[in-house]
Amino acid sequence: MTTQSHQISFTMEKKICLITGANAGIGKAAAIQLAQAGHHVILGCRNSQRGQQALESVRAASGSSGVSLLVLDMASQASIINAAQQVQRDHSGLDVLIHNAAAFDISQKTKQVTPEGIETVWATNHVGPVLLTDALLPALKRSPQGRIIMIASKGLMMHPRLKIDLDDPEFANRKFSVPPAYYQSKLAQVMYTYWLAKELETTAITVNAIRVTNVKVDVSRYPDLGWLAKAAYSLKSRFSISPEAMAETYTYLATDPALAMVTGAYFDENRKQVSAGKYAASARAQTRLMEVTQTYLRHA
Repeated sequence: MTTQSHQISFTMEKKICLITGANAGIGKAAAIQLAQAGHHVILGCRNSQRGQQALESVRAASGSSGVSLLVLDMASQASIINAAQQVQRDHSGLDVLIHNAAAFDISQKTKQVTPEGIETVWATNHVGPVLLTDALLPALKRSPQGRIIMIASKGLMMHPRLKIDLDDPEFANRKFSVPPAYYQSKLAQVMYTYWLAKELETTAITVNAIRVTNVKVDVSRYPDLGWLAKAAYSLKSRFSISPEAMAETYTYLATDPALAMVTGAYFDENRKQVSAGKYAASARAQTRLMEVTQTYLRHA
């Protein structure tokens, strides 16, 4: 973690916040909290119908009309570019970008690919956020103090020696399984956080990550889950926090004035800074990750 040395003119003015994957769960809960605080919230949702339902629900729950819908599929680079262009047309700038959307469906048994031919978990959880961030940097730079927030997983603690196979991040030459694909993508997000914070250290933009803990899951969102998996989720929920409780950390990183000059940090659900390990902190590994990532990116 570093603290920026340049001066930031931070005010408590209302922010424009984009949350991806905001139609349910933690993303929706964070949207409600931010809207209740008077910020304008853009709900990034893949499905327009579910997005419209979320829009109405967030407006009703927050009592705020300052909520808008952005159709955004993080698995589609065309959708990402179009959405970024729409944000810049509709708003003078962007203050907060929260990369909440993620692909993690344990009922998925075979590898799937995006319209660009990229393995879906890698595309949605890592490549997509990098492309969206790149596309929205001009808008974030127009903010007095832009904030980019990445989302990782506490499950990474179960894999302390995990490294990303950058020769085969899409599981072309190894057996595909959702959990390994998911955890390598989340490790990539932490490494991207560290790398991007250094890249933007001379700007007023901060970049931090959140280590999300076990959160109660609505299993109805996963209709293809078998009974055993549903039972496991039910048991896990007994030891999980609510989406609303986890969302409070999102809101903290997005708005707290005390973090105006904090960048390159990794926070747990209790808002404490934690370590992601030596591999994630390796500048050489981060550089290699971003070199590989660039080969996947389409630019407008």
